[in-house]
Amino acid sequence: MTQEEYISLYEKYKAGNCTPDDIRLLEEYKDSFELTDGEWNDPTANKEQIRLAIYTTLQKNINTLSIKLTPVRYWVAAATLIFALGASLLIYRSQKNTKNLLANKPGHIKTNILPGSNKAILTLANGSKIILDNSRRGKLTSQGTATVNKTNNGQLVYNIDNKLSQGTTLYNTATTPRGGQYELVLSDGTKVWLNAASSLKYPVAFSGNERHVELTGEAYFEVAKNAKMPFSITVKGTTIQVLGTHFNVLAYSDDNNLVTTLLEGSVKMKKANSEVIIKPGQQALLTDGQANYQVSDVNTDMAVAWKNGYFMFDNDNIQNIMKEIARWYDVDVRYNGTPKDQIYGGTVSRFANVTDLLRILELTGTIHFKIEGRVITVMP
Repeated sequence: MTQEEYISLYEKYKAGNCTPDDIRLLEEYKDSFELTDGEWNDPTANKEQIRLAIYTTLQKNINTLSIKLTPVRYWVAAATLIFALGASLLIYRSQKNTKNLLANKPGHIKTNILPGSNKAILTLANGSKIILDNSRRGKLTSQGTATVNKTNNGQLVYNIDNKLSQGTTLYNTATTPRGGQYELVLSDGTKVWLNAASSLKYPVAFSGNERHVELTGEAYFEVAKNAKMPFSITVKGTTIQVLGTHFNVLAYSDDNNLVTTLLEGSVKMKKANSEVIIKPGQQALLTDGQANYQVSDVNTDMAVAWKNGYFMFDNDNIQNIMKEIARWYDVDVRYNGTPKDQIYGGTVSRFANVTDLLRILELTGTIHFKIEGRVITVMP
């Protein structure tokens, strides 16, 4: 990678326009490659001074933000500077191993837990299972009139053979574990991105007057338009009805909320006698035990950050943040004492290791962590 290519990709990252593949390329490049432009590698550079200068800048920005926004501790600047730290050290790296400065700081965070990846289990109509992360590319199986394929980029795609007659409706279920995510294309062309610890049950071929699926966990949908056959989702006792639209549904069993965020089109939410229609840029919230939906205008980037390769928080407490971390990194979380009444905000790549993410939070001075195996203990 040349200097110009690296700068272009890094600017794309800073603007929030990187795809997950772009982010992985940056991370892999930082860890595994050397720069091709000779002037980037300055053998006379004092690496320790560079580390110290960057760390001082990082600490100064964190302290300033903490003072200005107390008790809200925003760490978006920390996230940006952490990446800048890696980029700056890369510029002056030698062929020998160069460690991230923060990784050398004393503390309890010593275990490196890698982020999640594309993995899921496909349960077929007869109950048999296919582990998608280990399966071959190409045709996986046939289900009624549908051929189930795994593309070169890892998508699960259903293709219908119209020459075959439609018999009994067959259902498949795609399930992601903690530490997994997966993308699939249903037989009508609808695209679904499943977040960690989620599942989607769907017919291999849609028939009749409606396209219907069942969701647990979180998923982003890009529904193929078909006015004659509306698309609906059942989740937590609510039915979401759409024609063709882009939206995110968040409904984990360990959360009290069902949250639907609309990016394009329109959707109708219905549960018992409560019904609401939301427009693009709006979010419908239904809390367990409540009868009516709460609709508000929101920043839709927040809802789909996970799909685009980011953690994005805004006024979140540590308990909510740690739930996302637990799902994506496949870890258990414990609390030593009661966390301080603080809220946090910021954006960090989901492809960083958990050590870096937790250390950013620690730099706010409000919280500490200890990792033992796959258990993270949160300490005030």
